[in-house]
Amino acid sequence: MALIMKDSFGRILDYIRISVTDRCNFRCRYCMPEEGIDWIPHDKIMSYEDIRFLVSVLADMGVKRIRFTGGEPFVRRGFLQFITSIRREFRSIAVAVTTNGSLLERYADEIATLGLQSLNVSLDTLDPEKFAEITRTGELERVLRGIALVSAAGVPLKINTVVIRGFNLEEVPALIRYAAQNGALLRFIEFMPLDADVWSQRQYVPANEVISMFPGPGSWLCAQGVDQNGADTPNGPARYLRNSDTGQEVGIISAVSDHFCHTCNRLRVTSTGEIRPCLFSNAGISIIESLKDHDADAVREAFLMAVKHKPHEGGTGLPVANADDPGVPLRPIACVDKEEPPVGSGCSTAERHMSRIGG
Repeated sequence: MALIMKDSFGRILDYIRISVTDRCNFRCRYCMPEEGIDWIPHDKIMSYEDIRFLVSVLADMGVKRIRFTGGEPFVRRGFLQFITSIRREFRSIAVAVTTNGSLLERYADEIATLGLQSLNVSLDTLDPEKFAEITRTGELERVLRGIALVSAAGVPLKINTVVIRGFNLEEVPALIRYAAQNGALLRFIEFMPLDADVWSQRQYVPANEVISMFPGPGSWLCAQGVDQNGADTPNGPARYLRNSDTGQEVGIISAVSDHFCHTCNRLRVTSTGEIRPCLFSNAGISIIESLKDHDADAVREAFLMAVKHKPHEGGTGLPVANADDPGVPLRPIACVDKEEPPVGSGCSTAERHMSRIGG
């Protein structure tokens, strides 16, 4: 019988996000500072064999879903072949991938054969000039061509849009129409204050304001926690609204104004082999040496420690009063209601930019 990871607050942790690289061919403004960051040397990140061994351990710990992220995962050499082997060897685990979409056009045929549960594409604007501005290096038309190809091939597609005041708020109706045309499930994400170097309170848009921009015809009503593929998602970060006329569903991820910590079912593993119990915490537990030694017991012990120290919730950072006043500074997002990791536990508190956390 497989071990089940259940924390002290009753949450079953059966979803793991694994970053395969910190490298990215975009320089998105909300992900890293303008000057960029120093890439981690290849010999310091997990090899594909390390990750395969990690997945084998997780399969025996009750994990049902793994999402591979970056950086940009498709820039890592051999990634498609690696996913093919993981899908073949671990059939009980649903596999998903998050991408910036820049390489979908090149790899669309191969992606269509992977059998992914979902392919999540980050797309913040349909305006070519804005796209070049937000990504600093990206080409919108290439991404849109790639989305069209994978959509036509029947790949389950989700589009993630970070809503930023003064940048793309007015594009909400157009993005909803675009998602419908491409058979994609669109989710709008509140701009999160994860990194003080790239976040501005004046650009933050609360979920309710985003919803107020949803277009007609029809009304947008609360939908059940079921995604477009019929998969039950009670512990997912998004709440969904369904249009009464068209049946289209759109998700809202309100990580700041109404966070979902109490239902969180995930842990993260960085590309350097560090378990992160919470996106909003700098605490981590390194398993890189245990992976290289193929020490399954040590890996399991580290995950159980991460489960033990997973916080009950992360503070949103919003002030109690005058939350809508851009003149009131935000407190940093921080985890609360957790025990401090014991001395000698292998825990670290190194700060990471979003590209290194793996989203």
